[in-house]
Amino acid sequence: MIIDTHAHYDDEQFDADREELLGSMEEGGIGLIVNAGSTVTSWDKIVELTERYPFIYGAVGVHPDEVGELDEEKFLRMADLLDRDKIVAVGEIGLDYYWDKEKHELQKEWFVRQLGLAREKEMPVIIHSREAAADTFEIMKQHAAGMKAVIHCYSYSPEMAREYVKMGYYIGIGGVVTFKNAKKLKQVVQEIPLESIVLETDCPYLAPVPYRGERNCSLYLPYVAEQIAELKGTTVEEVIQQTEKNSRELYGL
Repeated sequence: MIIDTHAHYDDEQFDADREELLGSMEEGGIGLIVNAGSTVTSWDKIVELTERYPFIYGAVGVHPDEVGELDEEKFLRMADLLDRDKIVAVGEIGLDYYWDKEKHELQKEWFVRQLGLAREKEMPVIIHSREAAADTFEIMKQHAAGMKAVIHCYSYSPEMAREYVKMGYYIGIGGVVTFKNAKKLKQVVQEIPLESIVLETDCPYLAPVPYRGERNCSLYLPYVAEQIAELKGTTVEEVIQQTEKNSRELYGL
C-alpha cells in the first residue's frame, strides 16, 4: 500500500470536496495518510480528521513561518495533544529562511523547543528546511541525535542527504522529483538507499507531473513512485513496498 507521510488535508483548498476526495483514497491505492500540522489553528482540524477517518494519522507542530504565534500556553496544549493515540509525530518544525516571516533566532528557539518535546515524548519529528541547510543540519546534530526524523520535501545536496541518512533519518520525496529541472533531487534519489526514502505529497502543494501547478493530493503518489523506480532501476512495486515499510518504521504504525 502507498503511505503519504506528509499531507495537509486540513487546508482550506480541500473545503469544497474533502469528504469525496478522502473517500476515494482506498480505491486509489492509498492506504494511510499522515496529516502534518503547520499552525496552532491546524491542530483541532487534524485531530478531527484522525477521529473521522481510520486511515488518517496526525502530526502536531508549528511551521517555522508561524512560530510567532507560539507561547507557553500553546506549547503546553501541544504537549497534551501529542499524547493522543493517532498523533504519531511532532511536525512540521524547522527553519525557513526563504520566506523569512519570523526572525531566525525565534525560529531556532522554537525549533529546538519542539525537538526537545519530541524527545521527551519519544516521538519522531518532521523537519521543514528551506534555504537553511547549515543551521538545520547543526541543530539536528546537536539536538536530535538518535531520534527518528524525516527531512521533508528535501531540497539540498546529495552530500548532505547522505549525512542525514548516516544519522538514521529518512528523506521525504514528493512531486518535485518528477519535474524536469529537479536534477539535484533526482541525483539524491539515485545516491541514497531506497531504505531511507519515504513518499509524501505536501498536498495541496507541489503536484507531480502531469498535474504540476494544480492542487496536489495523495492519489498522485504513483507518479512519484514511478519516477523513483526509474531513477533506482527497480520496479514501482518494490518502491511502494519498501517506502511503506520505511513509513511504518518512522511513525511506529
